[in-house]
Amino acid sequence: MRILSAVASVFLMALTASAAHAERRVAFVVGNGAYKNVAPLPNPPVDAKAMAGVLRNVGFEVVEGTNLTRDKMTEKLLDFGKRAQGADVAVFFYAGHGIAISGTNYLLPIDADIKSEMDVKLGAAINIDLTLDQTMSDAKVKLVFLDACRDNPFAAKIKSNSTRSVNVQTGLAEMKSGEGTLIAFATGPGQTALDGQEGTNSPFTRALIANIAQPGVEIQQAMTMVRAQVNEETNKSQLPWGHTNLIGSVYLNGTPAAPAASTTVAPVSAPTAVAAAPSSDVELEFWRSIKDSNKPEELNAYLSSYPNGQFKPLALARIAALENGPSTTTRNLTAGIDPATLTDEANQTTEDQIGLDKGQRRDVQRRLTGLGFDTKVTGKFDEATRAVITRWQAARGYPKSGYLNKLQHKALLTEIVSATTSASSGDDGGKPARRRTSGGGGGGGHRYHGGGGGADPAGVGRFMGGVVGGIFR
Repeated sequence: MRILSAVASVFLMALTASAAHAERRVAFVVGNGAYKNVAPLPNPPVDAKAMAGVLRNVGFEVVEGTNLTRDKMTEKLLDFGKRAQGADVAVFFYAGHGIAISGTNYLLPIDADIKSEMDVKLGAAINIDLTLDQTMSDAKVKLVFLDACRDNPFAAKIKSNSTRSVNVQTGLAEMKSGEGTLIAFATGPGQTALDGQEGTNSPFTRALIANIAQPGVEIQQAMTMVRAQVNEETNKSQLPWGHTNLIGSVYLNGTPAAPAASTTVAPVSAPTAVAAAPSSDVELEFWRSIKDSNKPEELNAYLSSYPNGQFKPLALARIAALENGPSTTTRNLTAGIDPATLTDEANQTTEDQIGLDKGQRRDVQRRLTGLGFDTKVTGKFDEATRAVITRWQAARGYPKSGYLNKLQHKALLTEIVSATTSASSGDDGGKPARRRTSGGGGGGGHRYHGGGGGADPAGVGRFMGGVVGGIFR
């Protein structure tokens, strides 16, 4: 009996190895740093090379590039789109400058010279939504990592040369994932991320490299560890943000080892309660990353992952407290804040010095609403908004005036805002919602369960057709 069991185990292992070998894994990895018209970024090429190495080690076919012009990026994307058709897993990693204009995100090739919004619309930058749709939609599982949440180096030019009001955002805008897709940003929407010391990896890429290819670790667990590592390494001033619609578990480096086969058949009995086990390092890091959250969905995510976890009572108690009334607390609000923020007065003059346009005023109102200080998102700081700013200042210990200064505005931008609340504020005066990233996807298979459909009969030519067509949307 034992011999038969051993033979069966070996046979199953062989089948598993054969299935893993048959999986098609493709990645696009690019790091742009040697910009010609703005200050260069030293780390993105280093980030890209490190990420490409990690992915190759776990079986990915990598389309790789560093310091690419617009034409070279297009060539690489065409190649990636061709290889990603019908892939089991497709990864998109980009490090470098990215910009957000009117809620749409763009990647910047090194020869980008953007003087106006029209330059962006006519193709000087690469539309991320459109690019992901045209290159990855046929893959069963799509993983997108964007280490591009830096300051917009062309913001001043775009604003000064625009003939109409244009919303040029800080960092990148929120994106939604389609079915079978995970999108991860280096930090939250509208915030900027740290680049790290010159010649090293950025905090976000360093955490990705350390966690996503750990043996037997599921990708969403890995991203929890990424968030915790970046949060800790940056003294809680940067927290990666993401959106996922994955269906099923995704492992980049093997599934967890199955328990040894037993030769004894246990009698069937009624289910028994599972006692809470000592917390693992993964659970502990998960809890540390969300324990001060003011978002019930994050606390519920912990309970879903660890229904008998060590911190279940604390999570339930915090959820109950949040449901009893809107919380005005966020994580570690004073960490990384200039001490002068707590003492410097704010008035109309200091607020005027910030130079907030209508779009940036809307962003302030969205953030306040997302933090639990509800206000209408109009782009105008009326008496109601002034009262809300005063409440926010009082809750943070800043001098109360109803006006902002540069330090307070910067502090507000660093706070982690509820993306769900800010995204649903209804602030654009009836403008249609921005198109979501398509998640369309190939047929199910193995443990990815990605969706239906097969290869695109139109071929790779639809990528360029889609880009050109999308320019004028």
